[in-house]
Amino acid sequence: MSLTFAAPSADKAELEGNGAFTPKFDRDGLVTAIVTDVRDNTLLMVAFMNAEALALTLETGIAHYYSRSRGKLWKKGETSGNLQTVEELLTDCDQDAVLLKVRVAGHDATCHTGRRSCFYRQVSIENGVAVTKIIDDHRHFDPDSVYSDK
Repeated sequence: MSLTFAAPSADKAELEGNGAFTPKFDRDGLVTAIVTDVRDNTLLMVAFMNAEALALTLETGIAHYYSRSRGKLWKKGETSGNLQTVEELLTDCDQDAVLLKVRVAGHDATCHTGRRSCFYRQVSIENGVAVTKIIDDHRHFDPDSVYSDK
């Protein structure tokens, strides 16, 4: 990895203006990554990036993330074939989150469940209890045949 990031500026005008991209990583060294489909702005997933994942994403144009559950770098789609090509990367005003607008290859699915988006359940209240209901049950691929480590 050759790309490095400078420390975030304490100067608000500098941080919010043109100039160096200085992502503000949290105490675990991560920044939130929001991922949408460049074609229709569908929210596909929310993930995290460490400095290495962010640098690889910028350098290669392919989305890389940091898996908190596995504790390692993760090239999205490496196993499933659903690679995410980054068309645009944006950052918010204080540079502690990024938005990736991507084009998904393969089955055009992002979720490990085989669905297009990780946001396939709706939350509501029924009889005073919060419950989830699947609102997108279309599977673009069979996860059991794609992921051998499940």
